[in-house]
This record gives sequence, structure tokens and C-alpha cells, in this order.
Amino acid sequence: MVPYLLCKLYEKCRKSITCCAGYLAIYLLRKYIARVDKILVTYYSLIAYQTGRLNKRKGVDQKMADKLLQVNGISVRVEDKEILHDINLEIGKGETHVLMGPNGAGKSTLGYALMGNPKYEVMKGDILFRGNRINEDGADKRAKDGIFLSFQSPLEVPGLSLSSFIRNAVEKRRGSRIRLWDFKKELQKEMELLQMDPSYAERDLNVGFSGGEKKKTEILQMLMLRPELAILDETDSGLDVDAVRTVSKGVEEYQKTRDGALLIITHSTRILEALHVDYTHVLVDGHIVKTGDASLIDEINEHGFEKYLDLLKQESETGR
Repeated sequence: MVPYLLCKLYEKCRKSITCCAGYLAIYLLRKYIARVDKILVTYYSLIAYQTGRLNKRKGVDQKMADKLLQVNGISVRVEDKEILHDINLEIGKGETHVLMGPNGAGKSTLGYALMGNPKYEVMKGDILFRGNRINEDGADKRAKDGIFLSFQSPLEVPGLSLSSFIRNAVEKRRGSRIRLWDFKKELQKEMELLQMDPSYAERDLNVGFSGGEKKKTEILQMLMLRPELAILDETDSGLDVDAVRTVSKGVEEYQKTRDGALLIITHSTRILEALHVDYTHVLVDGHIVKTGDASLIDEINEHGFEKYLDLLKQESETGR
């Protein structure tokens, strides 16, 4: 509105020059026009400056929004024993991170702590999910908000069918009822992808399932729930080559169609062969001692974790 009025006045003043008599009137009008010009320049400069600031702020906000999970210096204990020490980790939307380490390093502890298992106490530090601090949120709240954790050893639940369990969980996650026909159609599609017998849908959850079928059930839940962050805890452990390939196919489908982020916890690399990996982290004795890209997986395959055990030992001796 301001520039419009100034421009109208500007044009009116210019036209008045031709009809005003006397040099004094012309001089005063020209001086006035110069002031109007200056005001317009100042106004548009201010607009350009504010726009630049807003665009810069928008860029910062977008960068922050892309950080789905932020783990800032957390230490975790189970009962009286501290397992994780000053863990820092950031996972962006659509990224795939791999957490590797020897047995007993604390990999599963991190998964349980992120999921909110009350047995795993976060002693210090913050866990942020989509920019919100979730330290005090229970596991059910985190699951509803979009965090999924697959179990290393899935539980058997007699009296509750696989189909009923998943349908109830999906409705809680999406916040609305799902028509039975639509649910069964979607469930059948995902079971076919995982090469699961359709009859398993009506069987009690994990009761009598083989190790491979239990792991497929975990991936089936992930595909149906469509979480924003999926944490897979040793999903490939105890599986034969064919089962690993099938499970890996389900994870790959999640990567491609769900646009979700993955944190894959493993000390093996078989499940990673068909997946795109953005970052690899090495956890030793509760400390993340190394972060790199996918090439770090090949290095570990060839040389194992001994190098990183020595690295932690050196850092500990230096810190004394």
C-alpha cells in the first residue's frame, strides 16, 4: 500500500512540473520528487533485506526439520551398570544408518533406549525426535509418533492372531479405523513380498513360528505401520541365506516406498548387501569410536573390530 501511494504522488508531482509557473515552484517540486525517490529506494531495500533474512531463516529451519532423530550426549544404564557413554547421533529423513560392533558393545541397549524401554535409564543427555524432546515419553507414545523397533528375539503371544495384532497397531498409529477388506488386501500384498504363507495371518502371534518366520513378521509389521524411523535389531541373526535375502527385500521396499529412516543394528553384514547405506557407526564398549560411509562396512568385513578395540584403549589411556 505504501509504495502504491508514493508512486501515485510521484507521478502527480512529475505532471505538475509542466503546469506550475516559476522556477521556484519547479525547484521545490524537483526537490520533493528526489525525496520521494529516496523513500522508495529505502522501502524496497528494507523489503529485500527482510526477504533475505526470511529465506535464510527458512533454510536453517528446513535443515533442522530434516534431522529426524538427534541423540545428544546420552549415557544409559541398566540397573546399576552404565552401558552407553556420551552417545551422539543424528539421523536425517530417508537416511540409512548402520550401527556395528562386537557382541556386548551396547548396540541393543541403544535401540531399547531410543524406543523408551523403562528398563534402560537415560542418565543424561537428550533424545529429540522431529525436534521434540522425548526422554520422558513412553514406548507406546514413541511408537504412535513413528518410531519402530524390531525385536532380536520376537515374543510369542498366545490367543492373539498376527492379523488382529497388526490391524490394532496400524489403527493406533494412523489414528482411525481401517475397513477390514482394505486391511486384508494390504496385508496380503506385504506377506506376498516377504514370501509368507497367508495362513500365518490367522495364527497366534509368533506361536510355533520358525526363527525366520518370526523375523519376517517383524518386517511385516514395519511395512504395515510405515514408521518414520525403523530400528532393526539384529534382524538377520539366526537366518539362513534365503531368509536373509527375503528379509532384506522387505527392508529395501521400506527404503524405496516409505521414505523412512533406518537404523540397522548388526554385527554381520549379510542384510546390508542389497541396501543403500549412508552412514556407518562403530560402537565399542558403549562408545561410538568411528563414523564413516558405507566403505567402513567393507573394512570391518575384512579386518574385524580389533582396530577399534585398540583405538578405544588408546583413547582411554590418553584420557587418564
